[in-house]
Amino acid sequence: MAHTKFQVEILTPEGEVFNDEVEMISTRTTVGEIGVLANHAPVLGMLEPTELRVYLSEGEVLRFAQSEGYMQVGGNHAMLLVQDIQRPEDLDVNVLRERLSEAERELEQAGEDSERRRVALREQRRWQAFLRVAEGSRA
Repeated sequence: MAHTKFQVEILTPEGEVFNDEVEMISTRTTVGEIGVLANHAPVLGMLEPTELRVYLSEGEVLRFAQSEGYMQVGGNHAMLLVQDIQRPEDLDVNVLRERLSEAERELEQAGEDSERRRVALREQRRWQAFLRVAEGSRA
């Protein structure tokens, strides 16, 4: 059963990554998982690192490793502004494991309630999510 399509834009600081009509997107916000279809109620949310799924049609799904960012939905349009987004096939598991190790080392060295700790936690969550997406693509 086909769904009504709506416009989705995915942007990073480097520019546009995706801009097309889709049937659905599925991602994670700070308050939990969200699926967005056409005519969705307006939403403004903070995105958590996770796997973003973009459903072009019932049988065609694009997968991305998505970092933290923001999502705005309204007027049959969704815009995702993310720090980083990668296709699973572009991810290197060994590089991600090293980045995760670096973030965990930084977290151990960061003081309590410090900006350094907050940044290390953010990086740890990002690399954990990217690693899950990368490892899932090899299953």
